Amino acid sequence: MERLQKIIAQAGIASRRKAEELILEGKVKVDGEIITELGFKAKKNAVIEVNGKIIEKEDKVYFVLNKPKRYLSSVSDHRDRKTVVDLIDTDKRIFPVGRLDYDTTGLIILTNDGEFANEIIHPRYSIEKEYDVTIRGILRKDEIRQLEEGIYLDNKKTLPARVVIVNVDRKRKITDLQLTIREGRNHQVKNMMKYFGHRVTKLNRRRLGIVTLKGLQIGEYRRLKPFEIKQLKSLANENKLIK
Repeated sequence: MERLQKIIAQAGIASRRKAEELILEGKVKVDGEIITELGFKAKKNAVIEVNGKIIEKEDKVYFVLNKPKRYLSSVSDHRDRKTVVDLIDTDKRIFPVGRLDYDTTGLIILTNDGEFANEIIHPRYSIEKEYDVTIRGILRKDEIRQLEEGIYLDNKKTLPARVVIVNVDRKRKITDLQLTIREGRNHQVKNMMKYFGHRVTKLNRRRLGIVTLKGLQIGEYRRLKPFEIKQLKSLANENKLIK
């Protein structure tokens, strides 16, 4: 048996905290009975309803996609633009874990495991994300040092980043670099560069934890391997304990 809020989170319906709110609000039923106790554990074959809809149990799937430009990191779009879900051939109700901007390429994970997704993207778990970045301007040594120490974005200091300069074109005033961060704030990489007056012209996520894009061309995907899933969960738990 498992706690009710965990089952709801795993189904991708809500985060565990939101699931707890739904339970307390009397919006969850187990085998036809309203449950408002947060410690309640449901049997494996229990029929669970959230807001009148039965949770359908399905096998968990995990994909890693090399996202192309001009695809939304969402399940659907009211303007009928293409989404990352459109690129995955599956009958499961998957969703992207976190997001990459419309014009950003690279690694994104899709799954139907809500609890796994929350562990990967929640700020407190601090899983490394590595990006290839091209900016307008020359990134100076003092700017690199500040990035490595942390800068203030929206009155909150970023965790220390790792910066590797790949190429500097002084004539065209362009810098190529690899940036590794352990957070996932909205537009974080672009805002980190904007802090110094540099505009990001190209952004590609190449790694998330131990998962890389090796062997995947733009638009291609594969299933995550069992050891990758296990390692991502382990990293999340380790970082949670450290904090």
